[in-house]
Amino acid sequence: MPQFDPSDIRSYNAQLIAEFRENDGKVTGDFQGAPLLLLTTTGAKSGKERVAPLAYGRDGDSIVVIASKAGADTHPDWYHNLVANPTVKVELPGETFEARAEVASPAERDRLYAARVAEMPGFAEYQEKTDRVIPVVLLNRS
Repeated sequence: MPQFDPSDIRSYNAQLIAEFRENDGKVTGDFQGAPLLLLTTTGAKSGKERVAPLAYGRDGDSIVVIASKAGADTHPDWYHNLVANPTVKVELPGETFEARAEVASPAERDRLYAARVAEMPGFAEYQEKTDRVIPVVLLNRS
């Protein structure tokens, strides 16, 4: 697996998605050993399905994902898509299911973001790189 190159994110993600699907969720490279899922959203403008590989955590029965975009000043496309169309598909190793996406409230966001930072310290750096408040999204089985 190649190293992450922000200038060629589409190609990088396509390779990561293929590797995830071919190896029951196991990947090499930057995400090796990290909890990874594939999130399929419906495009807010296009209506087309879009797949994004994301690191995740858990909070009770909910899956938690962070719309960090590596600390960019704009939200990732997948975030805009699930705000417009909150019914999503989640692929975890060995299972795929439909879920409902919900953006965490400000207080809940702070608690959940801190928990993710404790697990993956890189998320702290992402928040420091941007003035936007990085959203936290809960995914719950439908």
